[in-house]
Amino acid sequence: AISISKAINTQEAPVKEKHARRIILGTHHEKGAFTFWSYAIGLPLPSSAILSWKFCHVLHKVLRDGHPNVLQDCQRYRSNIRETGDLWGHLHDRYGQLVSIYTRLLLTKISFHTKHPDFPPSLEVSDEVLEKTAGTDVNNIFQLTVELFDYLDCELKLSESVFRQLNTSMAVSQMSAVQCRLAPLIQVIQDCSHLYHYAVKLMFKLHSCESLGMWPRWFFLGLKNFFKKASDMLYFKRLIQIPRLPESPPNFLRASALAEHVKPVVVIPEEAPEDEEPENLIEISTASTTEPQVTSDIFEQTFGPPNGIRDDRDAQIDSLKKEVDMLRAEMEKIKLEAQRYITQLKAQVNSLEGEVEEQRKQKQKALVDNEQLRDELERLQRAKQDSDRSQRLCAEAEKKANATEIRYTKLKEKHSELINTHAELLRKNADTAKQLTVTQQSQEEVARVKEQLAFQVEQVKREAEMKLEDQSMQMEQLRQELDARRDELDQAQRSLSHAKQAGTELSAQVEALHAEKEVLRRSVSEKECELLSTRGLVEEKELQLSQEAEKATREIRELQGRLLEKSNQEQSLQQKLLDEQFGILQETVREAENILRDAVAKLDDPLHVRCTSSPDYLLSRAQAALESTDALENGHAQYVASMADAAGLVGALALFAHLTADTIVNGSATSHLAPTDHADRLMETCRDCGQRSLDYLGELKDKQTLGHAELGDVRRALRGVLQLAQELRPKSLDIKQEELGDMVEKEMASTSEAIEDAVRRIEEMMSQARNESSGVKLEVNERWGIKTVQNCNFPPLAASILLCEIPTKPRFSLFQAIRLLVMTSTNLQKEIVESGRGAATTQEFYAKNSRWTEGLISASKAVGWGATQLVESADRVVLHTGKYEELIVCSHEIAASTAQLVAASKV
Repeated sequence: AISISKAINTQEAPVKEKHARRIILGTHHEKGAFTFWSYAIGLPLPSSAILSWKFCHVLHKVLRDGHPNVLQDCQRYRSNIRETGDLWGHLHDRYGQLVSIYTRLLLTKISFHTKHPDFPPSLEVSDEVLEKTAGTDVNNIFQLTVELFDYLDCELKLSESVFRQLNTSMAVSQMSAVQCRLAPLIQVIQDCSHLYHYAVKLMFKLHSCESLGMWPRWFFLGLKNFFKKASDMLYFKRLIQIPRLPESPPNFLRASALAEHVKPVVVIPEEAPEDEEPENLIEISTASTTEPQVTSDIFEQTFGPPNGIRDDRDAQIDSLKKEVDMLRAEMEKIKLEAQRYITQLKAQVNSLEGEVEEQRKQKQKALVDNEQLRDELERLQRAKQDSDRSQRLCAEAEKKANATEIRYTKLKEKHSELINTHAELLRKNADTAKQLTVTQQSQEEVARVKEQLAFQVEQVKREAEMKLEDQSMQMEQLRQELDARRDELDQAQRSLSHAKQAGTELSAQVEALHAEKEVLRRSVSEKECELLSTRGLVEEKELQLSQEAEKATREIRELQGRLLEKSNQEQSLQQKLLDEQFGILQETVREAENILRDAVAKLDDPLHVRCTSSPDYLLSRAQAALESTDALENGHAQYVASMADAAGLVGALALFAHLTADTIVNGSATSHLAPTDHADRLMETCRDCGQRSLDYLGELKDKQTLGHAELGDVRRALRGVLQLAQELRPKSLDIKQEELGDMVEKEMASTSEAIEDAVRRIEEMMSQARNESSGVKLEVNERWGIKTVQNCNFPPLAASILLCEIPTKPRFSLFQAIRLLVMTSTNLQKEIVESGRGAATTQEFYAKNSRWTEGLISASKAVGWGATQLVESADRVVLHTGKYEELIVCSHEIAASTAQLVAASKV
């Protein structure tokens, strides 16, 4: 247990051999690994990757060198090993990745040796056992070879991972952190040497069976590279002797190469490392109390007899001292090398930090420059946007449209010329075809004449041959007769002379036939010459026709190529025109969106609260915006029908955006004077109108939704604004202008009656309060009218009228002030009417100044309503159901209404 705790810990140092040896001896002592696993399960492996790495290393050594029953014990704990590997495989820890690969190797090792019990975990078997395990079945040999290659692959992956981490850290093999990673590779080297030998043997056997076994070349190269790297490291030189592999892999196609194969042998030195403590000292100390004789024997064996000669001991001591000095020098050399590496790394770190600092300064400077440039660019863009954007866009659009029209006209003319040229070439082609047909007909006629001449020549030849045959026959007869007559020469001279004459005649006939034959021969030769000349003419004509046809074909191809090029240019120009028109439309849409967003933003702008507008002006703006949607819809339809012309849609969009934004802004201004309910509805309707308009403009920005954009929602929102504007118009506008004068007098009279009634009710309440109250409460009730007059902030005109009366009447109440102001406004009204109407009647004067009249009516209604509200508030105050604050508010409201009435009368 002590050895397990000392061997498997969190220190980044290799496992000491003495602790590993005690653990292995313990497995042989108890014939299994029960004690090892009982302590290993309690180790906190998930907490430290180094602890897990050392656990895998010790388990590998126990599997290789422990008791044979260790394999069965480890088989029961496969799940624990797998869980440890999975845990560290999901984490990005350097040791964690190594632990994940090491656990896969251990699981592969346990599975292989469980499946093939003839192979011990140390992999040391004879060739006879290998032959017996492989058998003679090719399938079994191939399966065993594949399993050996998988086993070897796991071993090589672990070594590659360890060396990859060492290369990235530029480690020195004598550092404890590096040795912690390198220590398990000793067992890997031992396993790889045996696996390589068995794989080579099985591969030769596979090839001898004429199987399709193939040697994975990369296994040989990987193993050779692994052995070479390990041999170059100082750490392995004193712990293990690594074999050397041949320069090239074995040639399995040559059976004699098996004899050249040399089994790689790994040699482990028997000398124990320097830090190894002699275990017999512990045994001596343990047994000293019970067996003194045995202790003395062990002491004598260790240090020699007390009085013996110690020359050998001195020599050993000297050799050990020399070895210590050599190791100390080597240690100093390693320290110097490490110091040099550290200095180089520090220099690299300093240079990198300087580069990082320089880059940071450049980045900061670039950010400052970028910010300045961005500010300058924004300023320039704002100045450019504030300039003649609309004029430039219109001018550019007009220029582009004119240029496009000119290009289209030129292209149309070129297209017409190409069509005419193509038609003319087609006509030439038809004429050429006709000429070719005539030539073919003449050629056929010549062929017929040639056939007739040949037939005639053949007939003449046959006739001449017949005549020659006849002549030959006649000559034969004549010769016979001449022979017969030669016999009778003497007897018939008459017959001889006759025969001579006949011979002469026959000679003349022969000569005539020869002459006729020559004439026929000359005629035949003439006919042949004519035939040859005719054939030459035909060939010449055919050559000319073929040349003309090829020329016509080339011209047609050239013209077709030009036509295709012109059509492509026309298409590209058309596409460019469409893109330019769409770009103009998009710029207009963006500008319209900016206008509408600015108008919608004014709905929530606190600085816009002071802006007001009348319902009549809002009505005119909304009606104009609604009418502009018709032009926008027509322009949209025209653009969808022909995307080459966006002028109508661009103009309609600009008009629509300005009118809609004007409607939204004036709607917001009108809501500032409207009742709360109407104001809220008007604000929401204006906001909805702006949002619907922005949605419509957003559909115009996308080519896919541009054709389906609708103005229905925008029209409904504008109609909602129109309806609210109609509701907010003054109701007096529905009255005829002839009735305005009577209505003013009625309203003024009703206002005076309301004030008189309010004065009467207030006096009744005050008298009732005097009877029911006393002391301070009575004084408060009597003074509220005077206080309200003093607290109300009348405008300058109304205040100047009241200042003339208050000093003469110390108990001047609010209703007395209101009555005075109403009477003053009535007198002012009458003076204005009398001085301004001239020869016209009072009704005509009121009708002529309808706006002034409407203001009087509205102000008088407000005064009457305020007087009623003031009385009700005073009643509640007297009856102790209300508060004085409510009464003060009503007082302020009626004072403001009365001042408005006086101001309206004055104006």
